This record gives sequence, C-alpha cells and structure tokens, in this order.
Amino acid sequence: MALTVPLPRAPFDGGTAQWYENELGWAVADCDPVQLLTGLRFDVLELPADAGAAVLRRTGAAGPVALMGQRMRLLVAVGSADELPGLLDWLEWGGIALDLTAIGAGGRMTAPPPPGWSGSREAAVWLRPPVPGREVEPTLPALAPFGRSAGSGGGISPDLVRLVDTAATECHRARLLRTNTPQTNTQPLAFS
Repeated sequence: MALTVPLPRAPFDGGTAQWYENELGWAVADCDPVQLLTGLRFDVLELPADAGAAVLRRTGAAGPVALMGQRMRLLVAVGSADELPGLLDWLEWGGIALDLTAIGAGGRMTAPPPPGWSGSREAAVWLRPPVPGREVEPTLPALAPFGRSAGSGGGISPDLVRLVDTAATECHRARLLRTNTPQTNTQPLAFS
C-alpha cells in the first residue's frame, strides 16, 4: 500500500473565513472582504493609529491588535463596548472629542489576512496576531475586580479601566498635536 502525502493547504476563496472559523473559533460574515463579528468572543476598541501606537508603547497590551488604514483596533473583552461611555465619564473624559470608539455586539471588523498570508495594500493587517490553538479571551483587557489585574495569568494584560484611560489620554494628545501646527499655533511664547 503506497502512502499518499497530501498537498499543502493553499488559501482559496473563502479561505480567510475558514481560517478564522476553524483555527480560532471566531464567527465571521463571509463577504468580501471577510468581516469578524464582534460581541461574541471579543469587542474592539478603535482609535487613530498614532494614538494606538502610543497606547501600545505605554501599556504593552497583550491581546491581538489590528491596523486598518489610519485606525488601530485593539481587541478587548466582550461587553467592553457597552462599558466605554460610562468609563470615559467616570475617568472625566466625557464630553471631550477623543476619536475613541468601541465596536461590540452586532458589529463587525474587517478581518486581516491570517498571519503569513498576503493581502492587498489597503487590507487590514495584524500588528499583534491571534495565536491559533490558544484562547484569546484570557489575554483581552477586561473590567477587573478592585485590587486585581484583568489577566488570568497574574497581570498578563491591563485592566480595561487603565487601557481606556491611556487610550483617552493618547487620543487627546494626538488630536492636540495634529491641530498644533505653526499655522494654527496662536499661543504666544512666554519668556521669564
């Protein structure tokens, strides 16, 4: 009896959707481009890419992170999208235009190509991809009980409150930097 070695699996139409469903167990809307359904395994915190880069430098957030154009998407625990407005108010960021949003139940996020797969230049990309075979939920920032870290591994990821506070600060800082150009800077120099 001759042994037959199967050919390597190659991506095909629908391959991205199947990878997310089979390798990660994530729900997808099989359209073009493939969309990941939010509110089931994760929610998404979305912010400008420049502010998101600063958040990653400051927090070292452990969950998956994607980039789509000039927007960064940090995956957070399910239910976090519902908590965002209240957290911003509690952290005294309410009423300030931050360009910080959340996508939760019933939402969608464009699926980046799986790690190692090629995609178009305009496509979303993983900056920190999910790892097949490992549950993503324990690494996602979540609301933590007082005095405890959010990560189940003893502080693997920041709790949601700290992440949102850092994201709000960096969104505000990025907005100020974008609007503070030599043409718009009317602040006189102070000399002592």
